Amino acid sequence: MIRYALRCSDGHVFDSWFQSSEAYETLRAAGHLSCAVCGSSKVEKSIMAPRVSTEPAPEPKAPERPLSAPASPAEQMIAELRRRVERDADNVGRDFAREARRIHEGEAPRRAIYGEASGEEARALIEDEIPITPLPWNTRKTS
Repeated sequence: MIRYALRCSDGHVFDSWFQSSEAYETLRAAGHLSCAVCGSSKVEKSIMAPRVSTEPAPEPKAPERPLSAPASPAEQMIAELRRRVERDADNVGRDFAREARRIHEGEAPRRAIYGEASGEEARALIEDEIPITPLPWNTRKTS
Protein backbone atom coordinates (compact mmCIF):
# COMPACT_ATOMS: atom_id res chain seq x y z
CA MET A 1 0.00 0.00 0.00
CA ILE A 2 1.12 3.55 -0.70
CA ARG A 3 -0.24 6.82 0.65
CA TYR A 4 -0.34 9.90 -1.55
CA ALA A 5 -1.03 13.49 -0.64
CA LEU A 6 -3.58 14.67 -3.19
CA ARG A 7 -4.83 18.11 -4.25
CA CYS A 8 -7.93 19.00 -6.26
CA SER A 9 -8.26 21.84 -8.75
CA ASP A 10 -9.94 23.93 -6.01
CA GLY A 11 -6.87 23.58 -3.77
CA HIS A 12 -8.24 21.08 -1.23
CA VAL A 13 -5.50 18.81 0.11
CA PHE A 14 -6.18 15.29 1.40
CA ASP A 15 -4.50 11.87 1.64
CA SER A 16 -5.56 8.53 0.22
CA TRP A 17 -4.12 5.01 0.18
CA PHE A 18 -3.58 2.98 -3.00
CA GLN A 19 -2.52 -0.59 -3.62
CA SER A 20 0.44 0.68 -5.68
CA SER A 21 1.52 3.62 -7.81
CA GLU A 22 0.15 1.71 -10.82
CA ALA A 23 -3.25 1.39 -9.10
CA TYR A 24 -3.26 5.16 -8.51
CA GLU A 25 -2.44 5.82 -12.18
CA THR A 26 -5.15 3.39 -13.34
CA LEU A 27 -7.81 5.03 -11.16
CA ARG A 28 -6.65 8.54 -12.19
CA ALA A 29 -6.68 7.69 -15.90
CA ALA A 30 -10.17 6.20 -15.59
CA GLY A 31 -11.46 9.32 -13.79
CA HIS A 32 -12.26 7.39 -10.61
CA LEU A 33 -10.52 9.80 -8.19
CA SER A 34 -12.43 12.59 -6.51
CA CYS A 35 -11.72 15.24 -3.90
CA ALA A 36 -12.63 14.13 -0.37
CA VAL A 37 -13.84 17.68 0.38
CA CYS A 38 -15.72 18.97 -2.68
CA GLY A 39 -16.04 15.91 -4.93
CA SER A 40 -14.09 17.43 -7.86
CA SER A 41 -12.71 14.80 -10.23
CA LYS A 42 -9.71 17.00 -11.11
CA VAL A 43 -7.27 15.44 -8.61
CA GLU A 44 -3.48 15.21 -8.82
CA LYS A 45 -0.69 14.10 -6.51
CA SER A 46 0.85 16.85 -4.37
CA ILE A 47 4.58 17.21 -3.90
CA MET A 48 5.61 14.84 -1.12
CA ALA A 49 8.81 14.03 0.68
CA PRO A 50 9.42 10.38 1.48
CA ARG A 51 9.32 9.52 5.15
CA VAL A 52 12.35 7.32 5.72
CA SER A 53 14.01 6.83 9.07
CA THR A 54 16.64 4.54 10.52
CA GLU A 55 15.57 5.56 14.05
CA PRO A 56 12.87 3.63 15.90
CA ALA A 57 9.49 5.34 15.88
CA PRO A 58 8.93 7.59 18.91
CA GLU A 59 6.47 6.59 21.59
CA PRO A 60 2.97 7.92 20.89
CA LYS A 61 2.26 11.20 22.68
CA ALA A 62 -0.89 12.23 24.44
CA PRO A 63 -3.26 14.34 22.33
CA GLU A 64 -2.07 17.93 21.95
CA ARG A 65 -5.52 19.25 22.80
CA PRO A 66 -7.94 18.15 25.47
CA LEU A 67 -10.85 16.06 24.25
CA SER A 68 -13.17 18.99 24.98
CA ALA A 69 -11.24 21.33 22.64
CA PRO A 70 -12.72 22.18 19.23
CA ALA A 71 -11.84 19.84 16.40
CA SER A 72 -9.23 20.89 13.86
CA PRO A 73 -10.40 21.83 10.34
CA ALA A 74 -9.27 18.39 9.09
CA GLU A 75 -11.24 16.64 11.83
CA GLN A 76 -14.26 18.78 11.01
CA MET A 77 -13.99 17.85 7.30
CA ILE A 78 -13.75 14.14 8.13
CA ALA A 79 -16.74 14.41 10.47
CA GLU A 80 -18.76 16.16 7.74
CA LEU A 81 -17.70 13.55 5.17
CA ARG A 82 -18.78 10.79 7.55
CA ARG A 83 -22.17 12.44 8.12
CA ARG A 84 -22.72 12.68 4.37
CA VAL A 85 -21.64 9.10 3.67
CA GLU A 86 -23.80 7.70 6.48
CA ARG A 87 -26.76 9.84 5.35
CA ASP A 88 -26.50 9.20 1.58
CA ALA A 89 -25.05 5.68 1.26
CA ASP A 90 -26.06 2.18 2.35
CA ASN A 91 -23.88 0.42 4.92
CA VAL A 92 -23.55 -3.10 3.53
CA GLY A 93 -21.07 -4.19 6.21
CA ARG A 94 -18.94 -7.26 5.36
CA ASP A 95 -20.87 -7.69 2.08
CA PHE A 96 -19.11 -4.62 0.62
CA ALA A 97 -16.94 -6.41 -1.96
CA ARG A 98 -19.77 -8.65 -3.16
CA GLU A 99 -22.26 -5.77 -3.36
CA ALA A 100 -19.77 -3.44 -5.10
CA ARG A 101 -19.16 -6.14 -7.72
CA ARG A 102 -22.93 -6.74 -8.16
CA ILE A 103 -23.51 -2.98 -8.69
CA HIS A 104 -20.58 -2.77 -11.13
CA GLU A 105 -21.93 -5.74 -13.13
CA GLY A 106 -25.48 -4.33 -13.19
CA GLU A 107 -26.91 -7.10 -10.99
CA ALA A 108 -27.90 -4.65 -8.22
CA PRO A 109 -29.27 -1.09 -8.35
CA ARG A 110 -26.60 1.58 -8.83
CA ARG A 111 -26.18 3.42 -5.51
CA ALA A 112 -23.57 4.62 -3.05
CA ILE A 113 -22.47 1.98 -0.55
CA TYR A 114 -19.89 1.62 2.19
CA GLY A 115 -18.75 -1.19 4.42
CA GLU A 116 -15.80 -3.48 5.05
CA ALA A 117 -13.51 -5.39 2.73
CA SER A 118 -10.40 -7.42 3.42
CA GLY A 119 -7.16 -6.36 1.77
CA GLU A 120 -7.53 -9.25 -0.67
CA GLU A 121 -11.11 -8.26 -1.54
CA ALA A 122 -10.12 -4.60 -2.04
CA ARG A 123 -7.16 -5.62 -4.23
CA ALA A 124 -9.43 -7.78 -6.41
CA LEU A 125 -11.92 -4.91 -6.84
CA ILE A 126 -9.14 -2.49 -7.83
CA GLU A 127 -7.64 -5.02 -10.26
CA ASP A 128 -11.09 -5.39 -11.86
CA GLU A 129 -11.25 -1.56 -12.13
CA ILE A 130 -14.18 -1.31 -9.72
CA PRO A 131 -13.72 2.11 -8.07
CA ILE A 132 -13.36 2.02 -4.28
CA THR A 133 -11.64 4.18 -1.69
CA PRO A 134 -10.84 3.62 1.97
CA LEU A 135 -12.71 5.68 4.54
CA PRO A 136 -10.85 7.20 7.51
CA TRP A 137 -13.14 5.61 10.11
CA ASN A 138 -14.48 2.21 11.18
CA THR A 139 -17.62 1.26 9.22
CA ARG A 140 -18.43 -1.94 11.10
CA LYS A 141 -22.16 -2.65 10.91
CA THR A 142 -23.58 -2.99 14.42
CA SER A 143 -26.99 -4.47 13.59
